[in-house]
Amino acid sequence: MSENAFPGGKAVAVSLTFDVDAEAGWLGEGEEYARRLTILSEGRYGVIRGVPRILNLLARYDIPATFFVPGYTAEQHPGLVESLLEAGHEIAHHGYLHLRSDKASAQAQADEIVRGLEVFEKLGVPRPRGYRSTSWELTPETFDLLLEHGFAYDSSCMGDDRPYLEQWDGRQILEIPVHWSLDDWPRFGWNIDGGGNVADPEELRRSWIAEFESARAERRHTSFTMHPEVIGRPYRLAQLEAVIEHVAAGGDVWWARLDEVAEHAAPRLSVAATAVSR
Repeated sequence: MSENAFPGGKAVAVSLTFDVDAEAGWLGEGEEYARRLTILSEGRYGVIRGVPRILNLLARYDIPATFFVPGYTAEQHPGLVESLLEAGHEIAHHGYLHLRSDKASAQAQADEIVRGLEVFEKLGVPRPRGYRSTSWELTPETFDLLLEHGFAYDSSCMGDDRPYLEQWDGRQILEIPVHWSLDDWPRFGWNIDGGGNVADPEELRRSWIAEFESARAERRHTSFTMHPEVIGRPYRLAQLEAVIEHVAAGGDVWWARLDEVAEHAAPRLSVAATAVSR
């Protein structure tokens, strides 16, 4: 897809996205986590300390972002969604209890979608246009559910580094792709059971600036995935701010929420798909 016509004539588009998993990130792994207070407290840190720091940073640079929020997180921290909406950010769907689709039954996958939507409706959150699967494991069942419930885009797959049409069994959905290298969790995510990584925080800055420069050279969109309990640690957030400063310095970037990217990309991809099918 040609992306040489971003709004305002900008040369490159960048999206900052945050998965606010909080306690749901662990409870979705199994009932045994309900009594592991320490690990749950780390998830809660993302809401209590991480999100306020992130919102402050985004406000200082006037950057709109997309926050993927599990329904359980929204229920347990109702002030969270209010603060996100007041700041002008997009709230997108991230399941209910952060269940991995590939490990859940078809009914459980359906329940994850419906319960998440119900929580947002109850809290007055606009019906989400986007979805991101837990651990980026999208299944055929969830793929069909996204189309059934009218989602405008998914952000779970890795078939391109530009927005594209992800296809399954003759059906398709607008995909805004992700990648592990553009995620903070593989660098810093750690738990006592499975080992993990405590990486050099400056590596994130170097790698993400390199990704941005490649996107600018190719005049395309790119996005970065973060978790408030991870990137919200001050010494890590400082590296994100360094990335933001570098990106903003050129003055040629369109900072976009994912729903805005989807709205921009959809007609171009539809035209391209029609041309190919002829």
